[in-house]
Amino acid sequence: MTELVSNRIEASATKLGLPHLAKTLHELARRADTAAMGNLDFLDLILQEELAVKDERRYRAGLRLSKLPHHKTLDDDDFAYQPDLDPRKVRDLSTLVFVQAKANVALLGPPGVGKTHIAVALAVAACRAGFTVYFTTLDDLVRQLKAADAIGWLTRKLRTYLRPHVLVIDGVGYQPLERPEANLVFQVISKRYEKGSTLLTSNKGFGEWGQVFGDEVLATAILDRLLHHCGVVPINGPSYRLKNRLTAIENVA
Repeated sequence: MTELVSNRIEASATKLGLPHLAKTLHELARRADTAAMGNLDFLDLILQEELAVKDERRYRAGLRLSKLPHHKTLDDDDFAYQPDLDPRKVRDLSTLVFVQAKANVALLGPPGVGKTHIAVALAVAACRAGFTVYFTTLDDLVRQLKAADAIGWLTRKLRTYLRPHVLVIDGVGYQPLERPEANLVFQVISKRYEKGSTLLTSNKGFGEWGQVFGDEVLATAILDRLLHHCGVVPINGPSYRLKNRLTAIENVA
């Protein structure tokens, strides 16, 4: 490849919005020569490299916009500490069929058993697959919607929670809500019904949601829409945080 041709390709790649090709042209050409690639194979290599870079850039941008508290993924060690948790259920969820079906997921169990970790890991996988994700605690969702409603921006703020393919609502049940607050949650759940996936974590069983939302009728209406298409994963076991705390104490001792 002559310098004139390489310069022209790099300039054209830059104009076409292919920065990776412009930067790596000579390296790609070297790889093609080493592998004795034909013209079509070389073109395929260039396009695959560019797509991989664009996908990674999109993935990183999606993570930034998701507001996820961390970006941990799942591995087999995550299930070993919770013998009552069926790892097949989580692995089935990690295929993201529920996102494609616009179905919901509820992770239920006491504090510290890994509900948020699994929810975040599923959200990261969804983001990697090209779905949009947004994470919020229930308390923050209610606070944000109340503030927006007070200044007449409720409809606009609701779009934050209605737009993503996957909405993660963490910490349902830690603080009871007043009925107007519960109604805001109902609006989110009902408007997302069969239009997007909602992934919830809760330390309360569904039978206790009437106390959480301050109204049995409203809680039933929320559950009716949430559970119509929903995978429920109960996690009953020891606390990871307590385990780590006890390990730290033992190491000091």
